[in-house]
Amino acid sequence: SILSLYLSAFHFFVVTLHFILIQLKYNYMDIFLIILGVLCLLAGLAGCFLPVLPGPPVSYVGLLLLHFTDKIHFSTTHLILWVFLVIIVQVMDYVTPMLGTKYSGGGKWGNRGCMIGTIAGLFVFPPWGVLIGPFAGAVIGELFGGKKSAEAFKAGLGAFVGFLFSVVVKVSVCGYFIYSFVAALF
Repeated sequence: SILSLYLSAFHFFVVTLHFILIQLKYNYMDIFLIILGVLCLLAGLAGCFLPVLPGPPVSYVGLLLLHFTDKIHFSTTHLILWVFLVIIVQVMDYVTPMLGTKYSGGGKWGNRGCMIGTIAGLFVFPPWGVLIGPFAGAVIGELFGGKKSAEAFKAGLGAFVGFLFSVVVKVSVCGYFIYSFVAALF
């Protein structure tokens, strides 16, 4: 069924990548690290949308795996800048929904609700809770704070826009990591 289709596609991908890397004269340990790196990059890209995986850190691990091969080495400056970029993006991932709430007219009740909704959404309704949680938390928080439903909805919409912004930034960083991986490999 669908699982066998995915496994066949994965097998084809690994065999093709193995063949290409053998032609480029990579040894087996390098091939193993490169395949693990590619899997980390793909998992990191998926992690930009799925709350279970931290996207940019997993993609960074993929770059580190490529760095540990015999043929490709990134400079220390690159590695340090990339880790700072990952830290900034991870912090921003949690802060932007709250900033969206604040700048769309929400108060401290909306910010607290957005934070609680984000955390609760991860566990209550995975994977869709990460979309619904910040919005619902900000709306409920503002309603508890005494705001009218229109103002509360606006704060919830700001939380949702903040979340979408963080997804775009994470995809951009993971896309840059994939580009750096491919450019260094070939």
